[in-house]
Amino acid sequence: MGMGFMQRLVIIVIGSLLCVTGTSLGLKHNYGDALTKSILFFEGQRSGKLPPTQRMTWRKDSGLQDGFQVNHTLFPAFPQVDLVGGYYDAGDNIKFNFPMAFSTTMLAWSVIEFGKFMGPDLDHAVDAIGWATDYFLKATSVPGFVFAEVGDPIFDHNCWERPEDMDQPRIGFAVSKDHPGSEVSAEIAAALAASSIVFDFADKYRGSYSGSLGSMVCPFYCDFGGYQDELVWGAAWLLKATKLPYYENYIDQNIQNVKNIGEFGWDSKDAGINVLLSEVKHIKSSYSMSFMASADKFVCAVLPESPSVSVSYSKGGLLFKPGGSNMQHATATSFLLLVHASHLYKAKRRLHCGANFFAYPSRLRKLAKSQVDYILGSNPLNMSYMVGYGPKFPLRIHHRASSLPSLVNYRSQVHCKEGSTYFESQNPNPNLLVGAVVGGPDINDSYEDSRADFVHSEPTTYINAPLVGVLAHFNIHHHK
Repeated sequence: MGMGFMQRLVIIVIGSLLCVTGTSLGLKHNYGDALTKSILFFEGQRSGKLPPTQRMTWRKDSGLQDGFQVNHTLFPAFPQVDLVGGYYDAGDNIKFNFPMAFSTTMLAWSVIEFGKFMGPDLDHAVDAIGWATDYFLKATSVPGFVFAEVGDPIFDHNCWERPEDMDQPRIGFAVSKDHPGSEVSAEIAAALAASSIVFDFADKYRGSYSGSLGSMVCPFYCDFGGYQDELVWGAAWLLKATKLPYYENYIDQNIQNVKNIGEFGWDSKDAGINVLLSEVKHIKSSYSMSFMASADKFVCAVLPESPSVSVSYSKGGLLFKPGGSNMQHATATSFLLLVHASHLYKAKRRLHCGANFFAYPSRLRKLAKSQVDYILGSNPLNMSYMVGYGPKFPLRIHHRASSLPSLVNYRSQVHCKEGSTYFESQNPNPNLLVGAVVGGPDINDSYEDSRADFVHSEPTTYINAPLVGVLAHFNIHHHK
């Protein structure tokens, strides 16, 4: 009995040390400052007519003709539609609605869970959400169609120019009953959390937009995980928003299609579904317990000292999963850890990951905090991976607008290939994309500050969006 307790204690202590090995243990972080900057980043990603309240003033209006060019190969008689607005997803000038919608969902979830800790930044977070939802209402305004993308990614990725200078085709690509796109339609439904018309469209005409739009979304944002998770994810948010039995029944009939409970991000919503639904108060208790068990299993696979851990950690303590832009895994997982810790605390439960292992909510919060602290500079390089935070951060991020001179300082147009000089330059980017979190270091905690190394140096909206909520939590709960 005593030996079993000691074994558990040793495991917990070793795991705690694993999360901080090689980091700057004494470094304290200003989570409030990081929160402000993480939200400000979204202003740097805005497309469309910028408002007078725009704070990142080196960015200017762009994409003002979006929607006036439609893919007439698929839709020969399609009318012009206003698709001005929304966000560029990363360092390019394309509006990919699938990851944009996920980022919007995560911003909204951040406010729902942690908005009370955001203080004066709450209004800016709501503005960031509104900038996206206004656009998504336009993207779903034509009955029978859901716009999935604006811009030609192949053309765009062959250019290096400011969004304000774009002279390539800004074609709008839509999905329809003949060219379905369940995942993007359902993710937009989740982001809006109120539009049953969009959700029904996704369910009735099933099929992946990866097949319908082909090279326009692949290999950039192919849906590798299938669209079944997005359908249930959309239904889960609509259930939470409306409490209608229809969505509960839909989830019950389709939850068996959600199997990859260890994944969460723009492509796979499985773990997020279980964490979200484990505390939807009006759902049947038997379902809630099933979701809770799956959420527990997800966390057990993440805790480094758990016997069922299935992820990797660098020596410095950063969580790693396969695929590019690794920071998206660290931020999204940290968000789920905090939400599930709250669920465990309210239920007065501890987490069981095997006969001889358990963890309390505080352990989940500690792991999430270790990830945030690593991002903000508690790492072997003593480097913040958030632009503009701390004394040392990436200076040559893979981002067109940041790396080219602003219209404020250089009024002449920079055409498609003319920006290559700036891309190849070793000089720091002239414009600080404050708050942008890059893809991050490799598993050896090494980072090459290079624009060409886009896997590690490119920021994305779906890295930042979950981080907003996590920073809001630690802004108030510094030691939890």
